[in-house]
Amino acid sequence: MPTTPTTPRIPPLQPPYDAELQALLAKMTPPGAPEVLALFRVLAHHPALAERMTGWGGFLLGRKALLSLRDREVVIDRVCARCGAEYEWGVHVAAFAEAAGFSAEQSRAIADPAADLAVLTERDRLLVRMVDELHEGSDVSDALWSDLAAHWTHPQLVELLMLAGWYRAISYVCRAARVPLETWGARLPR
Repeated sequence: MPTTPTTPRIPPLQPPYDAELQALLAKMTPPGAPEVLALFRVLAHHPALAERMTGWGGFLLGRKALLSLRDREVVIDRVCARCGAEYEWGVHVAAFAEAAGFSAEQSRAIADPAADLAVLTERDRLLVRMVDELHEGSDVSDALWSDLAAHWTHPQLVELLMLAGWYRAISYVCRAARVPLETWGARLPR
């Protein structure tokens, strides 16, 4: 697992913010968040792009999404871990692992490509396999697709693929921009 570099290449914006930027950051920040996330303050260097990302990210994490919280978080956590995006993995584990019903052992298994996945449910293992195949070859084998289609509808399968791709893009930003870790975020197992 790659280590997370510590010196930001694109430093998160710092207050005071002008009124327009403050409004954008408020829109991006989930209710109850302890602070404006460093990732959002990095993305806000490009306000027009950040504004458009907010709707898509909000959809994937919102009530209109077709996936359960647990399914969604298995995919997000595995994608971020496989990409070495400790920032985003840590934020999601800290914010959603308990609500998704993950034990600490399950979170570690999802994060570690060499882990024994027996601690995960059958559904979780299918999602981990999907992420791994996408990560390694940008495709899903026919056999795995058949297994996935036995559990998820076509609209849900489209959402799973888009979710995995979205969090790969987020992982790229986190890693390449060297977004500093949140103090309250979880840390990838070493």
